[in-house]
Amino acid sequence: MPRSLDGLVLAPVADQAPGQVGTRTRFTYHEKDGEIWAEYTGGDVVRGHLVGTREGDRLDFRYVQLKRDGTTSSGHCASTVVELPDGRVRLEETWEWESQTGSGTSVVEQLPVEVVQQVTEHAP
Repeated sequence: MPRSLDGLVLAPVADQAPGQVGTRTRFTYHEKDGEIWAEYTGGDVVRGHLVGTREGDRLDFRYVQLKRDGTTSSGHCASTVVELPDGRVRLEETWEWESQTGSGTSVVEQLPVEVVQQVTEHAP
C-alpha cells in the first residue's frame, strides 16, 4: 500500500474548467484508520472540504466547495493512490458533480517539500 496521505499537500497538474479546482488550488490531506479528509483553497475556490474512506490504494470521498462568485457545489470522487518514482504521491481521480451536471478525470500530485515551505513562508 502506498504511504499515508496524512499531512501531505497536493495540487492539480492541470486546470479544470473555469470556476473549478485548478493548478493554484492546494489540498492538505489528513488520514487516520481508513478515514481521509482534506481542506482545499486557491484559484476560484475560497474554501473546500472533502471527506471519505481509504481501502488500500483506493479513495472514495464526497467534496463540497465555496467559490469566489459565492456559489457552492458538491460531488463524489474515486481516486487511486500511486507512488511516483521520486517518492511523491499522485492521485488519479474520477469525479462527478452531484449539485450540477458534469464529470471528468483529474490528477493531483504531492508538492515537493521545498514548494510547500515557500508557500508557507509567503502566506499572509
